[in-house]
Amino acid sequence: MVLAALLYCAAIFVAGCGGRQPVAAAPPPTNTTPEPAPSPEPTNRPAPSSPAAGTPNPHEGGNVYEEGKASWYGAPFHGRQASNGETYDMYKFTAAHRTLPFNTMVRVTNMTNGKSTTVRITDRGPFVDNRIIDLSYAAAKQIESIGPGVVTVQLEILSAIDPNEGTFTIQVGAFHDRANAERLQARLKTAYPSVEIQSFDSPKGEAFYRVHVGRISGEDAAKRMSEELHAREGVKPLIFRVDNGPAAGEN
Repeated sequence: MVLAALLYCAAIFVAGCGGRQPVAAAPPPTNTTPEPAPSPEPTNRPAPSSPAAGTPNPHEGGNVYEEGKASWYGAPFHGRQASNGETYDMYKFTAAHRTLPFNTMVRVTNMTNGKSTTVRITDRGPFVDNRIIDLSYAAAKQIESIGPGVVTVQLEILSAIDPNEGTFTIQVGAFHDRANAERLQARLKTAYPSVEIQSFDSPKGEAFYRVHVGRISGEDAAKRMSEELHAREGVKPLIFRVDNGPAAGEN
């Protein structure tokens, strides 16, 4: 009996050891807290579209072109004709610039938070001397400049272009009263052979008359002439590329 009992216990021990399987270490627990949902758009607007196919990767290298202030524009410009003839869509990744050729691809980096967006130049502007680019609503939203309105940015050219090439003109004034524009034109014509008045209607229905001086080859030459006009006439000049197409709207 004793021998039988010992054999029975040994059998149980062997069976127990043979059935034990190695257990893998459990993976560390993951954070199951859901990410906060983004705030909805205030008026059921469609979500901004993604950059168009062919847009350069935001991490590809570009040439730093300039730094300065960026603003943005949406309604009432949405649905109006842009300077290149396209219909402006505030939910696409586009921008207005005074001198870069149309269709130039530009990376815009918000210097306050490091966020970047890539836009295509389709419009002319801004028409304010302390800003260098006007972003679409979609682009401004991507770099979080909707709330501030105006932020400091860095522009990098991603297209294979020479921004200095082309023909440029210098805006030296914009007036509601055409008579004021004509007086400035008459005064400048004594020293500059090409002084023109360009009229346009703003989206708010206001008429403006811009006085443009010169048709200058190359942006560097236009900058030198701009400095001369500022020193001699006391005006605040804005340099614009001369485009063959619709007149620029007020941005």
